[in-house]
Amino acid sequence: MARSPDLLSLWGTYNLPMPSPLLQIEHLNIHFGSSPAVRDLNLFIASGEALGLVGESGSGKSVTSLSVMRLLAPQALVRGSIRFAGEELLSASEERMRALRGRAITMIFQEPMTALNPLMRVGDQIAEAVLAHERLGKKEAWRRAVEALDEVAVPDPGNKARDYPHQLSGGQRQRVMIAMAIVNRPQLLIADEPTTALDVTVQAQILELLSQLRQKFSLAMLFISHDLGVVSQVSDRVAVMYRGEIVETGSARQVFTAAAHEYTRGLVQAIPTLRSRRDRALAMVEAKRYPDLPLIEVQPGHWARVPA
Repeated sequence: MARSPDLLSLWGTYNLPMPSPLLQIEHLNIHFGSSPAVRDLNLFIASGEALGLVGESGSGKSVTSLSVMRLLAPQALVRGSIRFAGEELLSASEERMRALRGRAITMIFQEPMTALNPLMRVGDQIAEAVLAHERLGKKEAWRRAVEALDEVAVPDPGNKARDYPHQLSGGQRQRVMIAMAIVNRPQLLIADEPTTALDVTVQAQILELLSQLRQKFSLAMLFISHDLGVVSQVSDRVAVMYRGEIVETGSARQVFTAAAHEYTRGLVQAIPTLRSRRDRALAMVEAKRYPDLPLIEVQPGHWARVPA
């Protein structure tokens, strides 16, 4: 999969001035009661750049992304600074945030079946996102919705737009979510575990689609995942999060080949790799030598109490 050049490397190589970040997060702290979810977090994303935010479940990745959208629960205590295109979001009015959400900043959620309305046709849901930000007629908004489905490679978009979420496959539902996210041509796309619920083949297709859309529309992207292997395919830079803190940040190549933090090295070592050529050859020989040998055999036995 083709990846855009590392922006930080380009700026250093050609002695270019560092551009102002599109998204700048400084000293972000998020608490729920007495429990800290995010601690003194600092991140930036430049226009057109893809930043991968990776870490285990519960490390604070999704909480961080929801704070950018100002979608945290009311009991969350948030301190610090989140600036988008120079504008402070934490002090912005709710009216201003509604204007930014879905237009300048959009989000793809992990499970489309819970994010999509099961009682609305998918075309109507995408058109609704258009009507929320532009003064258009319903016919024109529908046309934009069908066009967005075509851009994310949904087959027969005119007819698929009339389907309900349950009539689509998992991969098609995720493409609908992506269409909804790009229909208003945002500047920043936040993708929160967008491929976790998909099988490996469809996952690869969605990652390729996100990379293509990013290049086509010059999107900046915050890609959140617990899977370093997935993050490596779409990110220019990677930030590693552990227990609410950023423990390492660097170019994707640097993090994957010369990780500095012990936690990052553990994540890198956990990435599944294909068996060696020798191991695969031995497995083929054994399969030919014992063609009737079962791979797995299950036999009835006695009930046993599982220890508490």
